[in-house]
Amino acid sequence: MSELGRDGLTHRIPVPGRDGDVVLSWAALTDRGRRRAGNEDSYVVAPPLFAVADGMGGHSAGDLASAAVVERLAESVTGDFGTITQLERGLAAATEDIVEIAGDSELGVGTTVTGAVLVLVDDDPYFAVFNVGDSRVYAFERNELVQVTTDHSVVQELVDAGALTKEEAEHHPDSNIITRAVGFGAVPIADYRMVPVRAGVRLLICSDGLTKEVGEDRLRLHLAAGLSSAETAGALVDAALAAGGRDNVTTVVVDVVDAPAALEIEDTEPRGAR
Repeated sequence: MSELGRDGLTHRIPVPGRDGDVVLSWAALTDRGRRRAGNEDSYVVAPPLFAVADGMGGHSAGDLASAAVVERLAESVTGDFGTITQLERGLAAATEDIVEIAGDSELGVGTTVTGAVLVLVDDDPYFAVFNVGDSRVYAFERNELVQVTTDHSVVQELVDAGALTKEEAEHHPDSNIITRAVGFGAVPIADYRMVPVRAGVRLLICSDGLTKEVGEDRLRLHLAAGLSSAETAGALVDAALAAGGRDNVTTVVVDVVDAPAALEIEDTEPRGAR
């Protein structure tokens, strides 16, 4: 497990050529859960990057894989505003690290990763939300919760095909089988979605240890409660543990306290899925 960065109460980022700054507040929390011997989740909270990784491949190997991806992303994504190119460079470097970690493992080693990078698009600030696997990013605004990412999983493919409902997928016996990961000797393929940065937007970045225990209605209630990012992250972890805590659980809550100007929320369908 790797925990990079510290909670931020007020972080101000000047926007080039714009009258005003992006002001963010954030917090992260991770717990091994009630049934796991160790914690294979890792996270990084270091603007312009916020990310969560959920390792697979055994206690030590999964831990090392998730740590590798957040550490390589933190090295690669730099500046006040990052880029997709930086992100992909970090994913590629992490893949090479994980090959070394896996060694001769017959089952292979890998990790999911999801998160958001603060970027500029035509001089406007956006979160470039990305994911590989089934860890998720949600956006909360005006009392509405939207799942921004789409799981890379067998059950999600069944949902897309109309064979399962979203509710049925959450409890399906194959719900833990993912179709993309960082590692396992494959080139990482991330999906990207752009979310405009404007005051009042709240992001939740989390491993499936949260979403397997806490449904979207309860997620929305926690995000709508008006608590700080740190209090909200803690309340969400507590809710997962109270519901059973069957897996490691990690939450990152990012609040946009202020932004230069109101921007219209755009469609969050994948952009440039690679």
